[in-house]
Amino acid sequence: MRHVLVTGAASGIGAAIAARFRGDRLTLADVDGDRLATVAAGLGAECRVGDLADASFAESLVDSDVDVLVNAAGIYPATPLLEMTAAAWDRVQDVNVRAAMLTTVAFGRSCVAAGRSGVVVNISSGAATRARPGAAHYATSKAALEMLTKACAVELGPHGIRVNAVSPGFVTVDSAANPVTEEYAAAVSVNPLGRRGQPADIAEAVHWLAGEQAAWITGAVLRVDGGSTAGAPGLPLHWDGTTAVQEGSSHV
Repeated sequence: MRHVLVTGAASGIGAAIAARFRGDRLTLADVDGDRLATVAAGLGAECRVGDLADASFAESLVDSDVDVLVNAAGIYPATPLLEMTAAAWDRVQDVNVRAAMLTTVAFGRSCVAAGRSGVVVNISSGAATRARPGAAHYATSKAALEMLTKACAVELGPHGIRVNAVSPGFVTVDSAANPVTEEYAAAVSVNPLGRRGQPADIAEAVHWLAGEQAAWITGAVLRVDGGSTAGAPGLPLHWDGTTAVQEGSSHV
């Protein structure tokens, strides 16, 4: 039985990830103590309630026998760039990037001291490669998280510790902390597979990356997004007539 630590586990993707590891020993962390307690009760998990922007709390989460660390905690407030403040910027970076760095460092130290291997899976976002209005702090944090994933994979790989990331497309979650409008959801959820993601879609990817079938994968970012990274299926054909290139013709 593995010991799995999941941050941001009180709802949404984090809660689904925790549920997918049912049967393992679980430690779940979140700032929302009431919702976390509900999730943990159904899984027989230990609760750790606190704010991941607090460095001391983040560093204290990793027990000496944790085998799998899932950094799923994240916030994505909507803040227009011209209204951005240092405090708003730092809050997002602290929760989305710095906390993942601190937990990963603590996890790495624990594994090295015990002479054992381990797995880290970070939850990124399509925003890491595609900015949108109001999300400069969030998109930057996820781009940084993906580079952090690679940097940690390079330094921890020789110690037998794999570090990967899962990058979800738009996933339908019920989040009081991070609500989105239906107009926004409709605009960002178009993809080749024709449906919005569900938390379970992301949980399956995380569970696989944490398992033996992914034993030779580290430093990777797995895009679980219904194909939205591949392209935009809703665009019309750019040419209304025959699309065959005529012999001798040229197009620039």
